Amino acid sequence: MRKNIDFPKKLSSVPQNIIVNLINISFNEDIKSGDVTALALLANKKEKAIIFAKEEGIVCGTDFIEKSFKLYDDETEVILLKKDGEIISKGERIAEIRGNVKSLLSVERTALNFVGFLSGIATKVYYYTKEIQFSNTKLLDTRKTIAGMRLLEKYAVSIGGGYNHRYGLYDMFLIKENHIKSVGSIIEAVKRAKEYKPDMLVEVEINSIEQLEEVLKTEAEIVMLDNMKDGEVKKAFDLLKTEKYVEVSGNVNKERLIKLAEIGVDFVSMGELTHTIKPLDISMLLE
Repeated sequence: MRKNIDFPKKLSSVPQNIIVNLINISFNEDIKSGDVTALALLANKKEKAIIFAKEEGIVCGTDFIEKSFKLYDDETEVILLKKDGEIISKGERIAEIRGNVKSLLSVERTALNFVGFLSGIATKVYYYTKEIQFSNTKLLDTRKTIAGMRLLEKYAVSIGGGYNHRYGLYDMFLIKENHIKSVGSIIEAVKRAKEYKPDMLVEVEINSIEQLEEVLKTEAEIVMLDNMKDGEVKKAFDLLKTEKYVEVSGNVNKERLIKLAEIGVDFVSMGELTHTIKPLDISMLLE
């Protein structure tokens, strides 16, 4: 009988130092010694700008709006009108900013890049999870993220209604094909993992029905069915569901996600949640 496990995760926030560090990287890359267009053309006067959505979606990354403008010019006033996780309609305002017009236009792209990208992830996940909302299947992300952005991307997945798989190589065992090949067997691989860290979750990736008998003999808590056809997934799930949690990965799109939820698997992981993203169309205008 399978036991209760602390999985999957769900990030509710991101450390502020990560946000600040990324903003500073953006400033150093984009502004450097100064925005020459703003410096040459504009006077030092206060103006008001609005940040708004040009399409419907889920807002995510609003911390980047407040922190970006305030870090560059601490006299800038920022009023956030939307919180992360809120649905926004086309034309709706996300924030109002008042400050030196040179500062507003210099920081604009940094703020919009982060908010648009993270809102794009949250929006995609939101619409995917809506398709399976009445099932027991949870939608998970993967480690297919941009260096330095992983926690933010996983946070956006969470904000969109999805769940987080492991955060890195350090917080959970995931025994894959190459591990098994090197060790010699699934049984030996799981045995070594449990000896190394007895209380840490072990997931084993399999890609054939023939491996089911061996994985059932192990203490692994989760079995990942990798690149298996739907018929094989159903057969494997029926054999595993009382003993192990079942995750499906590989070649999953929205249509297949719905089919897998109908089968009843516990988890479906999709790399495209973070690596194939259309940013939400967000803009800033002086008012």
